[in-house]
Amino acid sequence: MELVIQQTARDAANMCANIIGSAIREKPEIVLGLATGRTMEPLYAALAERHRRQGLDFAGCVAFALDEYVGLGPAHEQSYSYYLQRHLFDQVGISPDQIRLLDGLAPDLDAEAQRYEQEITARGGIDLQLVGMGNNGHIGFNEPGSSFGSRTRPVPLTPETIAQNAEVFGNPAKVPSYAITMGVATILEAGRCVMLVTGSAKAGILARAMESSPTTEITASALQLHPDCLVIADKAAASSLRQRAG
Repeated sequence: MELVIQQTARDAANMCANIIGSAIREKPEIVLGLATGRTMEPLYAALAERHRRQGLDFAGCVAFALDEYVGLGPAHEQSYSYYLQRHLFDQVGISPDQIRLLDGLAPDLDAEAQRYEQEITARGGIDLQLVGMGNNGHIGFNEPGSSFGSRTRPVPLTPETIAQNAEVFGNPAKVPSYAITMGVATILEAGRCVMLVTGSAKAGILARAMESSPTTEITASALQLHPDCLVIADKAAASSLRQRAG
């Protein structure tokens, strides 16, 4: 697990965009795993800018969403399918046949999870998986207690996660209580992982995720077990780390 600290959240997003851009240029048919949330918005804006100004070409990429709320369809403005379409796919010209999404309205969520795992396998696995980290240390929606051997599945959300996402919905009561997410093992099987973490609110949990032994109570700590994982943090998020890289 390698750490790079950038001065600001924008700097961190730009570095992450540079890494993803280089990976796309190196392998135009790359399979990407994509996270969502407010941390990722400046990153996706930076990728869109590189597409417009530098000709970064997404035409050969295949994109898998990391997770989705149960009960929300792709037209719902708070769904992660809608988020990715708005913030990235429409901005860089990723066509529908390149996009792989989890169906939050699937009548059989376990079957939907199995289908998704099979889709990932059929594409030869994910080459580069992007993740963020929740305030309780989760990656995807792998809440505390999730097994490091877990696969894509429906999961209940903790009150802390619901509260963290309430601002987007305007009311905690409107936040879905379940999501469907790639599992920890699914994430760890990616060829490369990049975790983007910004803001002082994440400082304490980032330090625990990186400097304590891997524990299922902080699923981001599982990334310590990945052979090629880069953590990009801004100075605020890295402020509680005992050992820091520049």
